[in-house]
Amino acid sequence: MTHMTHVPRVKVRAHGRLAYLPYLLPGLVLFAGVIAIPFAMNVGISFTRWAGVGTPDWAGLHNYRELAKDGEFWASFRHQFGLVVAMSLIPAAIGLVLAAALSDVIARRFGPRTASVLRACIYLPQLLPIVVAGIVWSWIMAPEDGAANRLLAAVGLDSLAHDWLGDPKTAMWSVMVVMVWFQIGFPLVIFMSGMQRVDPSLYEAAELDGASWWRRFWHITVTQIRPEIFVVLLITTIYSLKSFPQIYVLTKGGPGGATNVPSYYSYQNFFEKTEVGYGASIASVLTIITIVLAIGFIRVQARSQEEAQ
Repeated sequence: MTHMTHVPRVKVRAHGRLAYLPYLLPGLVLFAGVIAIPFAMNVGISFTRWAGVGTPDWAGLHNYRELAKDGEFWASFRHQFGLVVAMSLIPAAIGLVLAAALSDVIARRFGPRTASVLRACIYLPQLLPIVVAGIVWSWIMAPEDGAANRLLAAVGLDSLAHDWLGDPKTAMWSVMVVMVWFQIGFPLVIFMSGMQRVDPSLYEAAELDGASWWRRFWHITVTQIRPEIFVVLLITTIYSLKSFPQIYVLTKGGPGGATNVPSYYSYQNFFEKTEVGYGASIASVLTIITIVLAIGFIRVQARSQEEAQ
């Protein structure tokens, strides 16, 4: 009779977990080298006074105390909220309606190929380099010979011609318009992909019951693609917090700081004012806010999925 040895369950579980280590190790090394270590170094620099050369001087929490009473810093966060609206909430709402219209109306009446062409056209701004798109829009909104002002003059509304990016009252609104145009394509593609997994019989049953297009959209489409909505809002919100290149190309934070955002304000302190420690403290706060938002979105999505089940 063969004698069978008993292997402790704890050892089996430990061995099973260690078996995943070779697969996780490359990602962990990449995470440490690209994210964790640079972030830790940035946090360390934020506790110093440093001009970028020489030996940093330890300052403790001085930079963070100064940050708490820095009016320009808080103003940049108010501007950032406007970009979150322009790059996350508005594109997600417009992209959701457009995705439903292309999938449910255009594809039915004109065929899926027409819907695919329109989807590609709307997504095209996402393929443009940010610098190129920003330069083109700065030409369009130029005060003297810009296409926007020339179009207004051509239709007899030359009195509305304006220095769109040069006036503090309109600069932020102009940037927000550009960001909405640039960002719509991403939610559209994600939502149209999510709609492909919705059971068509749900729409047929609702249509037979006399439900309008809007009711079918709100009670079926929005409910069924809720995970995609959370993903889009998370990604676009984080992307809006990294809006440095758009601001740099369009306005450089001006005029008079009217379009400054935390990422650009951090750059100004790093490279223009050479207050590296202060710039690092801004970057650290922005990173922590991004992490908190990501965790919050993930928890809300998980709770929503549990309630749906």
